[in-house]
Parts: sequence; structure tokens; C-alpha cells
Amino acid sequence: MSKAQTKKSRKAILFARGLIIIIGGFITAYGLEAVLIPNSVSDGGVTGISIVGSEWTGLPLGLLIAVINIPFVYLGYKQIGKNFAILSTLGIASLAISTSMMHHIPSIIEIEGDTLLVTAVGGIIIGTGMGLALRNGGALDGIDMLAVLLSRKLPFGTSDLILFLNLFVFIVVSTVFGLKGALMSGVAYYIASKVIHIIEEGLSSTKAVYIITEHAEEMMKEIRDRLERSCTLQHVEGGYSKKKFKQIKCVITRLEESKMKETIQDVDPTAFVTVYDVTEVRGGNF
Repeated sequence: MSKAQTKKSRKAILFARGLIIIIGGFITAYGLEAVLIPNSVSDGGVTGISIVGSEWTGLPLGLLIAVINIPFVYLGYKQIGKNFAILSTLGIASLAISTSMMHHIPSIIEIEGDTLLVTAVGGIIIGTGMGLALRNGGALDGIDMLAVLLSRKLPFGTSDLILFLNLFVFIVVSTVFGLKGALMSGVAYYIASKVIHIIEEGLSSTKAVYIITEHAEEMMKEIRDRLERSCTLQHVEGGYSKKKFKQIKCVITRLEESKMKETIQDVDPTAFVTVYDVTEVRGGNF
């Protein structure tokens, strides 16, 4: 492929990612305006602060989301790169514009006394939108970027700082929606974070199996015959015993896991086995 074709292909991929991120912003806005906000439930991060600011000042939510995120986009440009900043700007603009357009749409769920259902549905919707953005190289909320920067200056991990910053956000939320609203907002944020993780990482339908055994050749033969899977062989050494071993690595689907365990048990019941979830598999003959 020529340089011109490669450049054109990269632009097409960037355009496709930008389009998906815009859709993600639209989905997130729908979750906010049609589910969470009408039921006095907020989101975390910059969006949560924007919701509170909108309630306090009467300014449009979309305007506050756009303005408050500006320094975080600049931070992302400095810390991560130009493409990330561009894609994040598209996503935040989509979220801001969509919330303004949907501000007066009727709530799809409005159940008195059943805010847990509201938070679950709202968390799933906004988690889907944010997950699409993150999976495609952008972001709809700047608080994660702040946590990454602070983790380099303070003796705390990124996840700890994200939790701390959002605890502050939910305290602020309680001044508008009350303690119950703040707690439900925390639940919605937790559900959204889990949905984001699933969309980013997938459901891990494939697994990598590592087998340390003294019967490596026989083991690989049985795996090939029974599961029709190829293996990679590595030479390893015991850290304490200094004894030489052979380690087999094989990638299988979730449905093949029980058959793999049965094969290992038949060949070498004393084999040392570790199994890991695999996010993505490319190439080879998988």
C-alpha cells in the first residue's frame, strides 16, 4: 500500500471513529435527559458538575458541559495527543448539543419510589454512550484526564483519584438532589462504569491457557487432535528449583474451556495451569 493510500485509510478510520463518538454523545445525552435528570438523578464527573451548575444558575446544561470541559480537552491534548483531543472535542460537542436539543423530551421512565430501576436503565444508557466514545479513542468527560495528571504528582493511583474526585462531585450533587439523589447518582455512575468496561474490553469470549507440564509434546498433540487448536511452546525455569520446564500457550473460546480442562487432566493431572481472559485475538489461524 502506498503512502497516499495509507494516509487516506487513516483518515477514513478517523472519520468513522469520530462518527461513532458523536453517536455515543447522542446516546449519553438521551440517558441524561430522558431518564436520569427528570428523576432527580445525576451523573459523575464533569457532567455531574454541569447538571448541578445548571440547576443552580439556570444556564443550559449543554453550554456548561462544553465550557467546563475546555481545560480538560486541552489537558488531553498535552498529555495524550492531537487525535485524542479532536475526537474528544467531537464527543463533548455532540453531548452538549444533544442535551440542549433533548431538554424538553418526555421521560421514558418516571416511577415514583422506584429510583433503582431508573438508575439501572440510565446507567446502562449513558455507559453505552461513554463506552463507544472511549473504545474509539475519545472521551465525553474530562475528570479521568485530571485523575491521570494528578496520579503523576501525588502518591495515589488513577482509580483512587477518580473515586475521590467523584465522591466530591456526589457531595455537590446532594445539595441539589438531596442525599437520596446523590446515592442513586453514585449507583448510576457505578453501573455506567461497568457497561463502559464491557464495551471497551468486550465480554472476553476467548481465553489464553498456559500449561507447564513435563509431557509437553503429548499435551500439544492431544490439544491439536481434540480441540483442533495450535499451541506455542516456551522454555521456562523454576525460580526456586531452577528446574527446566516447557510451557504451552493456547488460545481457545469460552465454549472449549471445559474440553481443554478435560484434556489436561487426562494427559497430566499434575500440570500447572493458568487461564486468562483475552480481550481481542487477531491474525494466525484462530
